[in-house]
Amino acid sequence: MLASPSSEAKIPGILGPFIGNSASRKQGKLNKPIEELQIQSGMPKKKKNQRIGKLLVSNKDIAKGSNGTVVLEGIYDGLHVAVKLLVQTHHDVALKEIQNLIASDQHPNIVRWYGVEYDQDFVYIVLERCTCSLNDLIYVNSKSFQTQIPSKDIASNHLPECMVRLHSMPEHNRNVELWNANGYPSAQLLKLMSEKSFCAKLSDMGISKCLRWDMSSLTQHPTGYGSSGWQAPEQLLLGCQTRALDVFSLGCVLFFCTTGGKHPFGDNIERDVNIVNDRKDLFLVENIPEALDLFSPKAQEVLNHPLFWTSERRLSFVQDVSDRVELEDRENESELLNALESTATPALNGKWDEKMEAAFIDNIGCYRHYTLDSARDLLRVIRNKSHHCRELPQEIKELLGSHPEGFESCSSRRFPKLLIEVYKVI
Repeated sequence: MLASPSSEAKIPGILGPFIGNSASRKQGKLNKPIEELQIQSGMPKKKKNQRIGKLLVSNKDIAKGSNGTVVLEGIYDGLHVAVKLLVQTHHDVALKEIQNLIASDQHPNIVRWYGVEYDQDFVYIVLERCTCSLNDLIYVNSKSFQTQIPSKDIASNHLPECMVRLHSMPEHNRNVELWNANGYPSAQLLKLMSEKSFCAKLSDMGISKCLRWDMSSLTQHPTGYGSSGWQAPEQLLLGCQTRALDVFSLGCVLFFCTTGGKHPFGDNIERDVNIVNDRKDLFLVENIPEALDLFSPKAQEVLNHPLFWTSERRLSFVQDVSDRVELEDRENESELLNALESTATPALNGKWDEKMEAAFIDNIGCYRHYTLDSARDLLRVIRNKSHHCRELPQEIKELLGSHPEGFESCSSRRFPKLLIEVYKVI
């Protein structure tokens, strides 16, 4: 339902083996706005609701693809679709986009290709129609937009276009919370890459470059395409282009989603200069340690990063680590144990009992002695209380909340850096 073809102009769509945004001068001509091409070549303007083969296409623009390519709404075999127009003289480039779409057709996060039609002027690439762009979803739910929402008695034709698009969503997808009260991304936001009914998708595959499994970079014909402000420094400087380009852009998109529409490299006008000079400002995610740690790893690491873990998995990780280090010998200065205890300063910021209620400290003291400035011992406390949650006194259950969500939230509020610091060690 997300990331319709309109999203490319604002937030680039990049994933997996598709790298950069490859295009030649010939493609550059293709991607001029249709109106300009019509004037240059004397082509007639499209009529309203024109039928071409199985496709009924309107003249209503619903999006802009890369470099001004027009996307119209249409109906194809009874389906509401998005129709991308490419000029007939560049049929070879249209074929490349179709080939890329077919190659990735089974991927749940890439728009489906339904078919293609032709007339004497255009190639009509028929694509899956999405409800809105990722930009729309984040913008409408951001704090800055919420303060500008028009009153309910204003006619619908005066609503911002992005709100109209979101209003067409199923109600259970329309009323979502993208951020928790503590500023962390919500479960709904983090599931955009995996959910079937609430799923982000990439499009504009015609400007992608498919790498073979044994290739990691483009050493010839460096690409210069992509959205300004979202390109990696290597791309801006026309240097060697690797899969890291895609991860850089993905990191910017993740920052955009996490912060409710902000960019790590500043405002539009200064982004490219800041990217080339590596002048970024991550202060907006400093209170989300997992997000702060996220913006540099490889794609596979991103998929397995703690930022995307559920409460159950986060708590399970703490328990597993505790069980593992409990086997280490304190007396012989285990390397693993020393590394873990080195996280105490950033993760605990003092003695951990100072951040807990007196009733809780009294309760854990009944069972064993804990060293109150030890990361290992804090992990053991969390592990033990999780394992024995059903046996806890009612007062302690109320302090910790439900299991696993309440338990995990309770520890992350008090020790927000604990999980990521332990993750770095393990």
